[in-house]
Amino acid sequence: MTTTHPTPELENSKAQDTASVPAGRIARLARLGSLATGVAGGMLAEGARQLAQGNRPSMGELLMTPANAKRVADELARLRGAAMKVGQLLSMDAGDLLPAELAEIFGRLRADAQPMPLLQLSKVLEENWGKDWKTKFRQFSLQPLAAASIGQVHEAHTQDARHLALKIQYPGVRASIDSDVDNVATLLRLAGLIPKGLDYQPLLDEAKRQLHQEADYLREADYMRQYQSLLADSPHYTLPTVCEELTTPNILAMSFMGGVPIEAISYASQTERDQVMTCLLALLFREIFEFRLIQTDPNFANYRYDQRNQQLILLDFGATRAYPAAIAEAYRQLMQGAVEYDRAKMDTAAADIGFFQAAIHPKQREAVIDLFTQACEPLRWQGVYDFGASSLAGRIRDAGLVLSMEQGYWHTPPADALFLHRKLGGLYLLAAKLRAKVDVRSLFLPYLH
Repeated sequence: MTTTHPTPELENSKAQDTASVPAGRIARLARLGSLATGVAGGMLAEGARQLAQGNRPSMGELLMTPANAKRVADELARLRGAAMKVGQLLSMDAGDLLPAELAEIFGRLRADAQPMPLLQLSKVLEENWGKDWKTKFRQFSLQPLAAASIGQVHEAHTQDARHLALKIQYPGVRASIDSDVDNVATLLRLAGLIPKGLDYQPLLDEAKRQLHQEADYLREADYMRQYQSLLADSPHYTLPTVCEELTTPNILAMSFMGGVPIEAISYASQTERDQVMTCLLALLFREIFEFRLIQTDPNFANYRYDQRNQQLILLDFGATRAYPAAIAEAYRQLMQGAVEYDRAKMDTAAADIGFFQAAIHPKQREAVIDLFTQACEPLRWQGVYDFGASSLAGRIRDAGLVLSMEQGYWHTPPADALFLHRKLGGLYLLAAKLRAKVDVRSLFLPYLH
């Protein structure tokens, strides 16, 4: 819905029926308590049903009913913020270790959130821009273009005819990050949805740090400016421009970018699909080895494509992460070792990154190198690598799952590695979806010593 000044009464919009984002710590904790009660009730009901049929279900079977999985996913979507983000991280980073039903439903969280009702939206806008905020705009769309875990995006035209996209943060997100992450992790652990023996505390600590950074829109604006400067030498990419006077810690105002969703070009020509994926993979190598700055969120919604100008549109820099020179060099050595079939070099690089515990068994260490060798298959391939015809993603998933089940092996990877692998995995999935053919080796060769 679109509003022009003077604005129609917000209360009359049907969007008012949307559930408010619980902003207070007590309110959010109460929602999670209610969820735990619902899961327990679901277990009892399923247990009674199974016993009536003469079955003796295990505790895991009772916990992991589709109804219980849906309860968890739906409540995280309602809470938004860090609670929803934990579900997203689990679905992307540990999804192969979760039961299939939960992984599938959590997958919805990557692109599904409920927008704020209009009264709550209006309050957020007044708190950031003042009660006269409507006078700044010739047109302001009250219906969000997109809603995600931390905020939602609206389209607007200013009085001086600038076309803007406004990312507006849900109320209470920043203040609730630490308690949300702890509460959701506790809930999932008690429900048996986190693998036993997994030391997930480093991941939780890193998730809190990353989420605090993502919730700082002034920081994201700085990274957007930085990427514009870093990519000024390339005509293949374009980014939004920050609207300084309307940007606050809770609202990121930027120029509106058109284009089509990146998945939409799956119907474009092979040449166009190959070019888009080549640009994305080339950018990742520049991020690792030149910028040492990586936008680590692989969500497809962070990319659009301008078909007329043949430019890749880069959106959302909240998950941008700086990488130490030593880690970037270790990854260069790891990839070079894979290209040169030098397992000793790969082993040293993996140790430098932090993958090996002191007590790791030699066979497990070899299995880790085997896994990295598979992941680097496109780099080792002579000529174009056909992602559409490759089973690479499945092979990596299966090998990782087997390794993770090894007694005494599993530990949380270093945070830098976790976020980089998350980005690379997302690009591999997109390349497969686009059925792209890319000479990945030639993109890496300039960084080979």
